[in-house]
Formats: sequence, C-alpha cells, structure tokens
Amino acid sequence: MAESTVERTQDDEGEDRRDFLYLAAGAMAVVGTGAFVWPLVDSMNPAADVLALASIEVDLSAIEEGQAITVTWRGKPVFIRHRTAAEIEEARAVPVDELSDPESDDERVQQPEWLVMIGICTHLGCIPKGQKAGEIKGEYGGWFCPCHGSHYDTSGRIRKGPAPLNLPVPPYEFLEDTTIRIG
Repeated sequence: MAESTVERTQDDEGEDRRDFLYLAAGAMAVVGTGAFVWPLVDSMNPAADVLALASIEVDLSAIEEGQAITVTWRGKPVFIRHRTAAEIEEARAVPVDELSDPESDDERVQQPEWLVMIGICTHLGCIPKGQKAGEIKGEYGGWFCPCHGSHYDTSGRIRKGPAPLNLPVPPYEFLEDTTIRIG
C-alpha cells in the first residue's frame, strides 16, 4: 500500500508565514485607520448641549387667553400666543390673495387658539415687538419690527414693510391639549 503523504517543504512554510504576515499587517492597518478616522467623524456630530435643545416641551396651561410667552429653541426666540376669538376671526378674515407671502391662518396653526412661530423678522433678523403687554403691535394687531417698519398680523403674516416672508412656524406637535413639543 502506497502512502500518500504530503511533505511540507521550507518554501511552503515560508509562504504560509508570509500570507499570515500580510493578513496581520492588513488587519492592523484597518484597525489603525479606524482608530484615526473615528475621532474625526465623531467630532462632526452635534454637541450634547445642542442635542439637548433639539426639541423642547412647553406647558401651555398657565398662558391665559390674550397672553403670549417667548421660549428659546435652538437659540431662537419662539413666540407662543394664546389668541382670543377676535384675533382668530381677524386672521381668518384676511383674503389670502392680498398677502405678499400668501398663507392662510389654517396653514399656520394646528389649533386655532394657539399660534406658535419663530420670533425673528424675515427682513434682517430683528426681534419684533408685540409679545409683551403694552408693546407696540403694529397696524394689524400682531407684531411690529421697529428697525425697518415691518408689520405682522395676528397670524404672524407680513402685511406691511420690507420683510419678504411671514414669521416662520417651527415644527411642533401637541402632546396633550396643553403641552406642545417644538422640534
């Protein structure tokens, strides 16, 4: 009976060792590249303080009808107004085709009595007056930017002045009847 044994030569052992060294060096290169690249990629993620402000919850129960509050979301003032029935009717009565940035009141609110919008004038980034009691609210009973004379109505729509757009509405949702999440 003939035995078929495979004898290994020194050449075969050298090739196996070389293959192993190639694989080990390649694996080390991949691990080294990952260890170098990961901190760079991770540094591009938003900071923890920014993520904490990505969304905020606001309790609306303390805001009486006709009152307004300002909260900060992502470093921007957000105006929240508990509108009166008269303010709602006034906003709904405006013909949309008369507006320079046509948008109906229903498109700007989720519940008619609550108006939520970013309080930055769309002309040059000023903060309009009209949030606090006794402040000038402009010709349309909403907000007035004294820097350049932009007038906004009770729905935050531009009605007069150089501002090109309505006050923007941030993404928000009602969690309960008196609680909203902005962002």
